Amino acid sequence: MTAYTGIQGQNILIVSSDPANPTEGQIWYNSTSNLLKGYQFAVVNAFASGGNVNTARGAGGVSGTDTAGIYFGGNAAPGNTGATELYNGTSWTTSPAIMNLITYWRSSTPAGTQTASLAAGGLSATVFQNATESWNGSTWTTSPANLNTARYAAGSSGTQTAALTFSGYAAGFSLISSTESWNGSSWTTLPASMNTARGYMAACGTQTATLAFGGSPSDTASESYNGTSWTNTPSLNTGRYSLAGFGIQTAAVAAGGNGYITNTERWNGSTWTNNPTGLATGRFRASGLGSQTAGLVISGKGPPTAYIVNTEEWIGQAVQVKTITTS
Repeated sequence: MTAYTGIQGQNILIVSSDPANPTEGQIWYNSTSNLLKGYQFAVVNAFASGGNVNTARGAGGVSGTDTAGIYFGGNAAPGNTGATELYNGTSWTTSPAIMNLITYWRSSTPAGTQTASLAAGGLSATVFQNATESWNGSTWTTSPANLNTARYAAGSSGTQTAALTFSGYAAGFSLISSTESWNGSSWTTLPASMNTARGYMAACGTQTATLAFGGSPSDTASESYNGTSWTNTPSLNTGRYSLAGFGIQTAAVAAGGNGYITNTERWNGSTWTNNPTGLATGRFRASGLGSQTAGLVISGKGPPTAYIVNTEEWIGQAVQVKTITTS
């Protein structure tokens, strides 16, 4: 007769927050998020498949991280959408909240959070918008303060209370180079203008430490902002616009772009380097959020011309926390 008394596994640790320094293979239950989690080995500097969005779209706004992100607005055939979706690191959930202004290519705050984001400007049909909306985790509220210059396809950075919007297209589809800052209640036009006016760029960072890269028509140009002025930085290796980008001023990732390219580059604060692997699905008009160690490239338009639901998760570290799905 077989004795089973000595056959047993280890107890799973129950904690209210994720361990600060977990080891590879460690598993625990987070009682706050009610999720079973583990620390796994992952291929460095590569994309893996993530959860699909519920509304395929392009040129949407983003805030947050790869495990607590928000994706909103954008263009979804046959028209624009005000849909809001939330990501928990595994899947996207559609919020019942709809944006007040249904438009696309709005400025957003990638350094914001899943519960505190900002959207401004955009294009609705052929109308250039200057409206500002804020997100509190459950609803969108229109601010009485508008951008000084209505624009779309502009670059943006910062948080809900300290944001930056720059360049893009203004009335008449003319490129502008001006920069505006948001202090939580109003927009101020700054004396600093970008060196190269452009639209459809990627950007990341904070209000006083921003990196902007790619865009049209100068699709390799890269610039940094220090809170006072814009400075040209070394160019991308592969020119592109309508690309996804994420990170901070000194550590960023550029992925995809026009032509449905898969090419991915990494920025270390001084140079752009081509990454050996790229996106699994080439796309443009995708949105990016997160850091150089853990980010997302979300939806966008894939070949031949359709909006796609795919999310790809960027893994820039050897080990990472992952939610474990059980059934």
